[in-house]
Amino acid sequence: MDLGKRLAAEAFGTFWLVIGGCGAAVLAASFVDKNGQNAGLGIGLLGVSFAFGLTVLTMAYGLGHISGCHLNPAVTLGLWAGKRFPGKDVAPYVVVQVIGGIAAAAVLYVIASGKAGFSVADSGFAANGYGDHSPGGYNLAACLVAELVMTFAFIAVIMGATDARAPKGLAPIAIGLCLTLIHLITIPVTNTSVNPARSTSQAVFVGGWALQQLWLFWLAPIVGGLIGGLVYRYVFEAAPEEPLVDLTVPSVEGELSTSADGTMPIRN
Repeated sequence: MDLGKRLAAEAFGTFWLVIGGCGAAVLAASFVDKNGQNAGLGIGLLGVSFAFGLTVLTMAYGLGHISGCHLNPAVTLGLWAGKRFPGKDVAPYVVVQVIGGIAAAAVLYVIASGKAGFSVADSGFAANGYGDHSPGGYNLAACLVAELVMTFAFIAVIMGATDARAPKGLAPIAIGLCLTLIHLITIPVTNTSVNPARSTSQAVFVGGWALQQLWLFWLAPIVGGLIGGLVYRYVFEAAPEEPLVDLTVPSVEGELSTSADGTMPIRN
């Protein structure tokens, strides 16, 4: 697939992830009606967790065949470390993921600001934080470990679900549910990042403390993603002598290899 089309898909997919996941957190987690009364209709942490998972699930089916549907710099770098993605495309993917996330945060800001009394500072705007800005008051060390370990697990699930030996066509479900589970565990800790683009998009609008703490939500997910890609590659990947299910389609025009998400063929 043409790089321009893949980058457009990554930008749109990340836009959808931020609109869906962060939008659910900002607009629907706790629903207060126009009279300022809590109507008891908010979706809560469970609903926000599923919102993030559903964004990845829908985009993986909708765009996975175009770009691999990374939507996350940590995923892109993890797949690169696992030899599932070419190094020359890493930087362009990361750039458009961040742009897509910021664009979504801008749209979310316009929507949220349409209600009288809305304040980015008071709402937190679904930004990630540690210490005083952790939803549950978790310290820096706890938040770093949570983000690193969860991103490690996320990359391992992505690589396993898209392995040639895995059941075909079900990877988006496993990946979406994995992200849901991660949010169920870590929203109280960091508001759940595991995605530097998602963290950056919200921090740009919150400013102040969110930008000051943003380094953690780049460092921990990227380190976790790299470790996840390397561990899967060297521990779980099939050895050369092991038979693998061939996902390629024979062609007289050139050899085919699988896309970054392991689902679609790309002509070399």
